[in-house]
Amino acid sequence: MPTPILEIRNLQVTFNTPVGPLVAVRGVDIDVHAGEMLAVVGESGSGKSVSFLAAMGLLPRSATVTGSALLDGQQLVGMTPKQMRSVRGRLMSMIFQDPLSALNPVHRVGAQITEMLRAHTKMSERAANARAVELLEIVGIPQPGDRAMQYPHEFSGGMRQRVVIAMAIANSPKVLIADEPTTALDVTVQAQILEVIQRVQVQFGTAVVLITHDLGVVARVCERVNVMYAGCFVERGNVHGIFEQPTHPYTRGLLASLPQTGVGRLVPIAGFPPNMLRPPSGCAFRARCDHAVEACGSAIPPLVPVGESESACIRASELMGRK
Repeated sequence: MPTPILEIRNLQVTFNTPVGPLVAVRGVDIDVHAGEMLAVVGESGSGKSVSFLAAMGLLPRSATVTGSALLDGQQLVGMTPKQMRSVRGRLMSMIFQDPLSALNPVHRVGAQITEMLRAHTKMSERAANARAVELLEIVGIPQPGDRAMQYPHEFSGGMRQRVVIAMAIANSPKVLIADEPTTALDVTVQAQILEVIQRVQVQFGTAVVLITHDLGVVARVCERVNVMYAGCFVERGNVHGIFEQPTHPYTRGLLASLPQTGVGRLVPIAGFPPNMLRPPSGCAFRARCDHAVEACGSAIPPLVPVGESESACIRASELMGRK
């Protein structure tokens, strides 16, 4: 397999809080390859967004980040703010889940895209304005020339998300982080936004990391999936393989909680995620797991090959194939 465009190793993120350190990400490893659509899934608070915000240098000062994040050979962890500004928006961009807060309400949308272009290129203002209109057309905004002169509040939620995508791809980044890009959008608009992201991936050859809790979306558009729980990856591999034969009890629980045709009541995962102010020893999922044994509490289980995926469960081989 070729060298990853983004290679994260042993990434750890701890927030200093008034009641003590909160461990949000615990030794995450992840590879992102050029041109792929990779999913990162898990419950809210599992560390999905924080992992990539850490790589992009977008966390508050209360966060301590250690480990390694190599983007096209450049080490992101430890970069100065000035160095990071030259990377964000040029080599790596992010689509945030709330487009209204991602856009400046007092500036026209075209001017905001133009600013993104001129921050990283020597493009003239006239050329940047023209390119901004082109980008709005690429993401499917009708009458892009007129819409470029409007303000964010004049756009619907779906159209604002398209503007945010246009800003994110303005400089043809190598990696695009899509953080819950379809949150609060109706089903039809969700499908349209995902289609735009897929089109961008193909047209620009961009690697896309889709951060989501929507497994239905993952099944439709992604090739590989990483399942995250309590700051660690617990399973990863090919989407089809994991959906057909999950090997970690947490992944099995997520899939069992999905609505299914012909199935009556949903089967939720019992209990609650652990308090990361006091991270549990061993497997963080064991308190909610029907298959836990005493050995699950001894150490954090590493990801090991099981079938076509990797699983962080000491009973993964035994559980593989069970319904």
